[in-house]
Amino acid sequence: MTIKRYGAEGGVGTGGQKLPFSRAVEAGGWLKVSGQTPMTDGEVVEGGIVEQSRLAFENALTIAREAGYDIEDVVHVTAVLTDSRYFQSFNKVFAEYFKDHPPARICSVQDLVVDCKVEVDLTCYRADRA
Repeated sequence: MTIKRYGAEGGVGTGGQKLPFSRAVEAGGWLKVSGQTPMTDGEVVEGGIVEQSRLAFENALTIAREAGYDIEDVVHVTAVLTDSRYFQSFNKVFAEYFKDHPPARICSVQDLVVDCKVEVDLTCYRADRA
């Protein structure tokens, strides 16, 4: 089994900081997409939980698609919210994206190291790439 790393050269975080991890790693048909926040060009995009959730999902799905996976290949999502009051609104955005193919999920409330409301990661699987 080979391991393929996407974006191992490091992305850009807040303040232009070079990030020391891969954007995604693929092995045996599995793709793990690193946690994505509502950032564009290394800066958090302002907005409420709905807007921030959509951008976090778009960022994660963009990486998955670059690796050859799509939304129907998502088998698990980890979501971190910074406030439990965001849960219902986050669920509505989640349902928009995964209505026909809901993955397993864990959602927790914690502080994030980036000043935003949400972070999501994806685990994808494609048997034809195993």
